[in-house]
Amino acid sequence: MDAQLIAFTGVAAGMVALPGADFTVVVRNALASRTAGLATALGVAGGLLVHTALAVAGLAAVLVTMPVLFRTVQLLGGAYVLYLGISALYAIRRRVSEEGRTPEHAPGPKEPEGLGRALRQGFLTNALNPKAPVLFLSLLPQFVPDGQPPLPRTLLLAALVVALALVWFSALALLVDRLGRWLRRPRTARAIEGGSGVALTGLGLALVTGPLLR
Repeated sequence: MDAQLIAFTGVAAGMVALPGADFTVVVRNALASRTAGLATALGVAGGLLVHTALAVAGLAAVLVTMPVLFRTVQLLGGAYVLYLGISALYAIRRRVSEEGRTPEHAPGPKEPEGLGRALRQGFLTNALNPKAPVLFLSLLPQFVPDGQPPLPRTLLLAALVVALALVWFSALALLVDRLGRWLRRPRTARAIEGGSGVALTGLGLALVTGPLLR
């Protein structure tokens, strides 16, 4: 039995399940519909695929050692997450204003316009995460046994991370949909969407205004 592979699976599972912007976006879109949530989950896994591929190819090392390039990715990621957060908050206000109702009686979250948009939101939220290159570049080599060719092993580890992300975020989207009757109650939906908007806005501001993540 490969003890290192088992250990990596546990570490990677915890890393993938850790709540962040991707978690928030999946929940928010899954509240709109199951298909939107699943499309977002697929997009998140695609973003992870980019990071793991870069780490395997060694390109992440270039990104980490070039502060200007790294800061650019950090700003782009922060700006996009901030945009999602502000959009969520604005959508609540606009719908309430259009309906002339209070948040308790306003309609629930609207499904993103086309599954492509949900897929894109999940992908960009993860692909523009500036912490991921450092994380994968430092994590993957730790689980390559001495004497083994690094490329096949890192490819296996990278594929495992993407698979775990796909399973976790798909399960999250299905769980949100399963609880949809309760979660989509006007008051509950408004609270969740509002909380998602605040969380994404805070995460985006932290990335844009914070110090260089190294």
